[in-house]
Amino acid sequence: AVAGVPFVDVMNSMCDSTIPLTTMEWAEWGNPNELKYFAYMLQYSPYDNVKAQAYPNLLVTSGLFDPRVAYWEPTKWVAKLRDLKTDNNQVLLKMNLDAGHFSASDRYHFFKEKALRHSFVLDQLKCLEK
Repeated sequence: AVAGVPFVDVMNSMCDSTIPLTTMEWAEWGNPNELKYFAYMLQYSPYDNVKAQAYPNLLVTSGLFDPRVAYWEPTKWVAKLRDLKTDNNQVLLKMNLDAGHFSASDRYHFFKEKALRHSFVLDQLKCLEK
């Protein structure tokens, strides 16, 4: 699986009204500071639902300067997955140190990122074996 700049730490991000865009997103995601939304949001928050079990091979991408999904969200999620997973599958993190939410603006960098994602998927589908 490929998770591109995933919004995975829903509870911590949505509880912190100082993070840009948070209060604007309460209408869509819910406001966990209100009890009626807290338990509901906890059910779908990916970070809060990581448990000891097998997970698929996973490539997670993130951007250091992402204003929408802070770089620490996918990083924490990957660390927790690696700590709790019960299999030998890979959980890879590709942190782009020059990009925001989508990609660096350099077109060659964009193609390198796209090639990384495609090669990961092709490898998982066993298309790269000789």
